[in-house]
Order: sequence, then structure tokens, then C-alpha cells
Amino acid sequence: MKSLTIALQKGGRLNEESLKLLRDCGIRLSVGSRKLKSEAQNFPLEILYLRDDDIPQYVEDGIADAGILGLDVIRETKKNVKEELALGFSTCRLSIALAKGDNYQGISSLEGKTIATSFPNLLRDFLEAKGVSANIEYLSGSVEIAPGIGLAQAICDIVSTGSTLVMNGLKEVEEVLYSEATLISRPDLNPEQQSILDKLKFRIEAVRRAKTGKYITLNAPNSALDEIRQILPGLKSPTIIPLADDDWSAVHTVVAEKDFWDRIDRLKDAGAEGILVLPIEKTIL
Repeated sequence: MKSLTIALQKGGRLNEESLKLLRDCGIRLSVGSRKLKSEAQNFPLEILYLRDDDIPQYVEDGIADAGILGLDVIRETKKNVKEELALGFSTCRLSIALAKGDNYQGISSLEGKTIATSFPNLLRDFLEAKGVSANIEYLSGSVEIAPGIGLAQAICDIVSTGSTLVMNGLKEVEEVLYSEATLISRPDLNPEQQSILDKLKFRIEAVRRAKTGKYITLNAPNSALDEIRQILPGLKSPTIIPLADDDWSAVHTVVAEKDFWDRIDRLKDAGAEGILVLPIEKTIL
């Protein structure tokens, strides 16, 4: 069977989290510290380890069939690739920042300014959409020092915690793009390759759903079941199992992490007892 070739960043946090995701999907990889290529032992997948900036080009050219990298790099390179799936890790934002003491009155304050960035395409598109004319100074690194040395009045750079901005006396004023790790593919996959990619996406989505949900079991009086059904809709509806006591039932369901504590409080108010909360390894729909 033909395998699918996927390009990953060759080092760093994005590499580690991408490999963890594949392992969570049940894919066994032989990964060495100096390897540029590896194969899965139990899934038709081949891995190429590349610089993240090069991944879109390799995918567009068909050297790799798919890749995992940040959305910021995907959009900046403007290569002909298909954005398949947002993966929810390596999150950050591309933002414009000014010196802390600058008076910022909105996007029009950037008119005529020089902005230093490693993302000229994304910045240019953002400014054009806002009707702002500014000078873009391309820098390949150390963008945050540009205002301090007089090279630019503002910067456009990746922000995670914002601590680097603070250390350099800068403040964030505009978000250009929210970015996260994203699965991409070349748009002309053959049917066999597309089938493998679809299977990989299915596994990834199962893993991601599991991370955002909690499995709950509880005991409840039958008189409260109608109310509890409204509190716990579950994936489709809660599973209700009669107990030895004819007046009580056990209820099993899945609750989204973001709704968890609110629903727990409402369940207790409705008369639920013996609430047991379990982690979910995978959620298959």
C-alpha cells in the first residue's frame, strides 16, 4: 500500500507536539535525534523533518503530501496548499506593537509609520484591508529591537505570552492573525493518498474531542431524570441504566470541558449522587 508523506518541523516545540499527536493517534514512529526521515510501523505514513518555512514549498511541489506547521507560516508563504485541520496546539498571535509610551488612537495611528516584521505578506494584506499606508521593513529575526535602535516605529511579530514585548518596552495594539498548528495537504492527492489522509484526520479529531471532554457517571432518582437529560445532552443523549433500587438509575454521558463545572453544580441541585468523572482517551463518532 502506498504511504502518505507528511512534513514536520525538524526540531522545537512544534516538532514535539506534532509527534505526540501522532503517537496519541496510535501511530508508532522510529524517531532518532539525527534522522531527516522516518516511517510509521503500523500506519502508511512517512515523515520528513524540515525547517518550518520550507514545509509549504515541499507540499506545493509534491515532495510531501501533507504537513503540520503554524498557520502564520502557511499564510505568509502563500503557497498552493490546502488547510485541512486546525490542531489546537502551538497557539500564538501575530500582532503589531509600538513603544510603550506611544499614544495609540487606533489603526489610523500607523499611517506613514515604518513597521519592522518577518511577515511582510501578512502585514501588507492586513494594512491594505484596513486602508492604512505604512512602510514595511523586512527583518529575518530580532524584530523586537527595531524601535529601540531607530529602525522602525512599530513591529509586527509573533506573540505568545507578551513577555518579550514587555522586556523591550513595547505594547501590543493590533492582532493581525491568530495562529495555531495546522494540518495542510497538497490539493491534488490521488484517491489512495486522500483515503490515508482522511483516516489520519479521523484519528486526530477523535484525540482532540477526547481532550475537550469529560466522561461522567452518576446515580439519580428516576423522578429527576427528565431534568438531568436537559442538563446532560451527551454526544446524542445520556445513557440511562436501571439500578437494583427500582427508584434509581445510573446515567453515563460526556460533557465538554468548558461546561463541566456549571453542569456539575446543576446536577447536584437536581439530586444526582455518586458523580464519577473520568478522562477520555479517544472519542469515536
